[in-house]
Amino acid sequence: MDPITAAALAALAGSIGSEAGRQTWQGLTALVRRPFRRGSAQGAEDDGAPRISSGELEAAALEGDPADPLRAQALATALGVRAALDGEFRVLLEEWWRQARSGSPGGEVHNSVSGGTQNGPVLQGRDFFGPTFNMTRTTGTSGQE
Repeated sequence: MDPITAAALAALAGSIGSEAGRQTWQGLTALVRRPFRRGSAQGAEDDGAPRISSGELEAAALEGDPADPLRAQALATALGVRAALDGEFRVLLEEWWRQARSGSPGGEVHNSVSGGTQNGPVLQGRDFFGPTFNMTRTTGTSGQE
């Protein structure tokens, strides 16, 4: 698995204002909320063994302050440790990471404009919801009355 970098996690947390960013972040938070038998917070088990973080607390902290590199690194570390100890989580995390890197969970987009001059607005992108164009057509005067 390619490592999930702190920079990538910070960028993702900072992009939750967009629909794609929000969906990708929700996918990660749903994944870290899955049951994890070794504990979900830092500290020690009753037998003295260290607890392993699920990543849930780190994800919430990063979501609250996406610009903090220490929070991003804490989440990257928690995900890496949990993936190393939990094979099922590792497989699900790898799938999530592949989709997150593709940037288009619902399919690819290829935009092209051709054929000369366009007489109106041209949108390039994906998943537009209710765009509005407040345009009026003006015609030039020919100088004749």
